Amino acid sequence: MDETGVSILSDHVCHLGEGPTYDPATDTLFWFDILGKKLLEKRVAGGETIVHDLPEMTSALAVINEGHQLLMTETGLNIRDVRTGAVTPHFAIEADDPSTRSNDSRVHPCGAFWISTMGKKAERKAGSIYWFFKGEFRKLFPDISIPNSICFSPDGATAYYTDSKENILYRVGCDPETGLPVGEPKVFFDHGGKKGDLDGSVVDAEGVLWNARWGASCIDAYSPDGKRIRTIEVGTLQPSCPAFVGANADRLAVTTAQEGMDAAARKADRTAGKTLLLDLPVKGRFEPRVLI
Repeated sequence: MDETGVSILSDHVCHLGEGPTYDPATDTLFWFDILGKKLLEKRVAGGETIVHDLPEMTSALAVINEGHQLLMTETGLNIRDVRTGAVTPHFAIEADDPSTRSNDSRVHPCGAFWISTMGKKAERKAGSIYWFFKGEFRKLFPDISIPNSICFSPDGATAYYTDSKENILYRVGCDPETGLPVGEPKVFFDHGGKKGDLDGSVVDAEGVLWNARWGASCIDAYSPDGKRIRTIEVGTLQPSCPAFVGANADRLAVTTAQEGMDAAARKADRTAGKTLLLDLPVKGRFEPRVLI
């Protein structure tokens, strides 16, 4: 396990920190406290963490343009006005099912949005992964308990995802022009029986997948052929998702969580729920803008 310098990017404590997304145009990292119904933002170069209250549980953000963001919430897709903070419904997804909420999501290189849902109590097979692109919507993979690790190869020809209860990382061929799956998913890495659970992931410019291993205090790197090639200790039990940040996308920010920890566990893990910055040179890439 590598010893890499870890610093605190934001000391705001999230109950369930998730969904980090970096906007290079403003040097700003956005992320969520899903259960706390908060959107957080902070410039990576420095400054205060700004906290925005949200009307419902929200887990993912994509940039539409300079003034607007697309949020994935427990009732579907909403457009947020960056200047005013106003949130407007755009496209309903499972809005009639109060037992589910949104979870892991990511923008395909073509601008399509892969988004996911799960049971609010992580009920077995209560969630799904969906595709949204230029107003068109499809269900891709049903019967998923905790969808995570949605990410894409740089050329858009491969998608990855997992069910954290199953702990198998899948890969599936994709149409680079639409972000739709081509063929059937295949096992990329079987994590079953090993410590911790597969959580959020990103893929760098060389095709290396970086995964937050929830419950194991680490970030793992996987080569394009599905081999674990590096493990980085982050010093807190529940890292949830990484994101490439900085002017050259060459560092990793990592959200973390206090979910499920009692008072003694929180006292022992002083970093739980804070957002980290790893002193780890990486060849990252920026998230594309979403095409709605």
